[in-house]
Amino acid sequence: MRTRTHHDTCIGAGRCFLAAPELFDQSEHDATVVVLADQVTGARPQKAREAVEDCPTRTLYLSEE
Repeated sequence: MRTRTHHDTCIGAGRCFLAAPELFDQSEHDATVVVLADQVTGARPQKAREAVEDCPTRTLYLSEE
């Protein structure tokens, strides 16, 4: 599973970072999402799903690649 973003729609709400700080961070420049772990393995898929579901702009999504 891979974490993907539509970076241009991110508003910097920070919910992804709060849901999964091991997977996401926020840019110091504009507070938009920074993906820390492109590949989601182990116990992380559930955290990634929570972050995707909690994103107010649906910027994040998961792919099965």
